[in-house]
Amino acid sequence: MTLPRLLVTDAERARLEACAREPIRRPGSIQAHGMLLTVSRATWTILQASQNSAALVGRSVPQLLGTPLSNLIGPAAVARLAAVLRGDQRTSNPVTIECNAVTFDLIVHAADGVTVVEFEPALPPGRFSSTPSVYAAISRMATLSTPDELWDLAARDMQRLTGFDRVMIYRFHPDGHGEIVAEKRADDTLESYLGLHFPASDIPAQARELYLTKISRTVASTSETSSRVEPAENPLTGEPLDLSVAELRSISPYHSRFMRNMGQAATLSFSLITGGTLVGMVTCAHRTPRRLPYRLRQSLEVFAGQIAALFAAMRDISALMHTNRALALRKRLIEQFSASGDPAPALLSGAVTMFDLVPAHSAALQYQGRVWVANDVVDRDRVGWFVQRLLASGGQLPFVCESLVAEHAELAGMLPEVAGALIVPFGPDGNYLAWFRREMTQTISWLGDQSESNRDASLSPRSSFSAWSGSVSGRAEPWNDAQHDAVELGRDLNGAFLRRVESSLARFALHDSLTGLPNRRLLVDRLEHALEAHTRGGDVAVLFVDVDSFKAINDSLGHDGGDAVLTQIAERFLSSARAADTVARFGGDEFVILCAETDAVTARIVGDRLLAALGPPLSIRGQDVPVTASIGVATARVGDIAGDLIRRADAAMYRAKRGGGNRTEV
Repeated sequence: MTLPRLLVTDAERARLEACAREPIRRPGSIQAHGMLLTVSRATWTILQASQNSAALVGRSVPQLLGTPLSNLIGPAAVARLAAVLRGDQRTSNPVTIECNAVTFDLIVHAADGVTVVEFEPALPPGRFSSTPSVYAAISRMATLSTPDELWDLAARDMQRLTGFDRVMIYRFHPDGHGEIVAEKRADDTLESYLGLHFPASDIPAQARELYLTKISRTVASTSETSSRVEPAENPLTGEPLDLSVAELRSISPYHSRFMRNMGQAATLSFSLITGGTLVGMVTCAHRTPRRLPYRLRQSLEVFAGQIAALFAAMRDISALMHTNRALALRKRLIEQFSASGDPAPALLSGAVTMFDLVPAHSAALQYQGRVWVANDVVDRDRVGWFVQRLLASGGQLPFVCESLVAEHAELAGMLPEVAGALIVPFGPDGNYLAWFRREMTQTISWLGDQSESNRDASLSPRSSFSAWSGSVSGRAEPWNDAQHDAVELGRDLNGAFLRRVESSLARFALHDSLTGLPNRRLLVDRLEHALEAHTRGGDVAVLFVDVDSFKAINDSLGHDGGDAVLTQIAERFLSSARAADTVARFGGDEFVILCAETDAVTARIVGDRLLAALGPPLSIRGQDVPVTASIGVATARVGDIAGDLIRRADAAMYRAKRGGGNRTEV
């Protein structure tokens, strides 16, 4: 479902700014179910320790600081941790040890110039899903073809694999707010959140950036107090330790309270990342404290990665199908324009229209200073004034707007019938294409009342998360891909206009501008080709035509009348000549007819037909104008070039003139 982009309220903006100030990467503490140490990379001497060390390994922070890590876990375990850091393929996280009669999974990574070692109490084997079960879930997704199918199956399998009470999958909209697109619940006593939306401040920008760094996040208990890391500053940097990729990183008090208000005692979340962008998340929630073994969490990260990859593939296929369809529609529109030469009927009322490319309630087109409108939702004159006002106020094309009232209040009153506008330029002289959409009033169900009455304070999380409905008005359906499609149509039209200009220029270079006949240049080119064929045995004849007494005609009728005479003569010659003949205007009142595969006898017959075509008087401005011509015929000889043949035909024409004109001379 496509939703209008939502306006960010002042309260929402304040919460986003408050969240941005939280030190979520360097909180200075960890979750208390595990322990954290930092050690020197060179000596493996302990530099920092979490405050709960005595409870977990029987040694206090002062007892640990400055001592070799091997004193606590043994040299063999230290060697295995070092191998993990080196990227040795024979070993990996976690490194399992016994310490203080407790089995721990050690997870090691490097940060801020030190080595970070996390201690997670190992969980009893056999109580959790196996890695093969995760891979089986990945295999089941291979047959899916739509995102909805993907979300539903992924949520179902994620709940089965994790054992959490609730699994939700949500996607982010362009404005940053989220929508729950799939949900699986352990039982019906849990309120359903499927289809609900939540504001961007629930997962602020800095948290989303962190989720690109760390794919999974575990919160074993939302009620336990965190354990501080001592000393608070990393001895090498003088700042709190960077815990961005730590498994035990504590969560902010705001987020902890948020989860408790939702009835979540534990959570496990996975990022859905495509092309370096966080497009959604999988969140598992439980009503009591719960955590999963590290190895299972790692397998589930692979599962989440496959969900995101499959979604990206589905999205890319959908985008490719859209692109191909849009390309085909644009091609049809350009073909219609090329056939008619008039963009208005071609784009607004042809077999394919602008609406097929970009769905809208109304469309408009300005071409050569005139505006046309299809589907009279908007007034034609108002569209013209709207664009003039937009450009006069500093606006530019392309222009894309989903809410004129919110984004361009000074223009909205000119087109009160619509909420959204998409306008793109095409061709020369300020021409444009425009689409308009009506307001799309839509009720959106939110994850909890977004008002201040549902918060203890303006910056605190919501107290209740029961479904709450709010309406969005004054906005049109987002244009999304339509903007690109419209711009590309404008470019296609630019290309079509350019091709028409180039075609006109090319024709002008080879054709007479008055009569449209081939000019001397094109005639000579065709004659040269015909003479090449003559060398292989073909006959070639040229008829040179001169209008008798044309100067007198031109003087009596004027230049415009003389031009009209030449134009009508050209039309009669074209209708009388054979289809394969080339009728060319040689210059002034002279015409040349090229007749390939024609001997002298046949050429004379062609000449007599031309004279007969001039028998009836021409009609010039209602006046009968008798016209005759003198025609000279020449046939090709061996070794002739174009100029030779034309000169002999010209000489024959003058013999016809001297013989009284209105005749053909060979």
